[in-house]
Amino acid sequence: MFGVKAFELIRDLTLTGPEALPLYNSETVRQVLEEMRVLYERNQRDVNNSVNEDSSYLGTVHLRHAALERNKRCLLAYLVNRLQRIRDLRWDFGSVLPGDVAGSLCEQEVQWLQNYNRHLATYMRGLDGLDLTQEHCPPKSLCLEVRCLQDYGLFELEDGEQVLLKKDSIHLLPRSECLMLIRQGVLEHIPH
Repeated sequence: MFGVKAFELIRDLTLTGPEALPLYNSETVRQVLEEMRVLYERNQRDVNNSVNEDSSYLGTVHLRHAALERNKRCLLAYLVNRLQRIRDLRWDFGSVLPGDVAGSLCEQEVQWLQNYNRHLATYMRGLDGLDLTQEHCPPKSLCLEVRCLQDYGLFELEDGEQVLLKKDSIHLLPRSECLMLIRQGVLEHIPH
């Protein structure tokens, strides 16, 4: 049956939900590409036969071509969706992704993420060092009350002040400096 493996890629991506990134399925991608190669070769053979002798193969050629196009669309949708999720996770977690997410990436995705980080850093340097990844909406206050979830040690603020982050300690820290630690799970925001 044509397109079954390509559909599996899309189904697996859909089942994980939009915020998760499943392990890159290199074996299924390879199988889809192999199916596409076989379909293409059979089409080439039948087209050559149709041109020279018999045109009864044209219906089969059209069917295989439709299967090729469907596999191509599914494969591209799988890859683009993964890149969009990686980009979104980069904005959520920063330039260093959590271990489980980083382990789900293939080599080409790691390279794409490194290039994306480099281009984003170059763009932000052009904005006089403004970090666009810190805030997705305007803050209500400049400082956050946070609780430390683990022993982190000394944390130096931009003004040179050092804060000792020990488990269950509560601090009032500048928003821009503690958001990354909140995303990494070192601190949690105490809402009022």
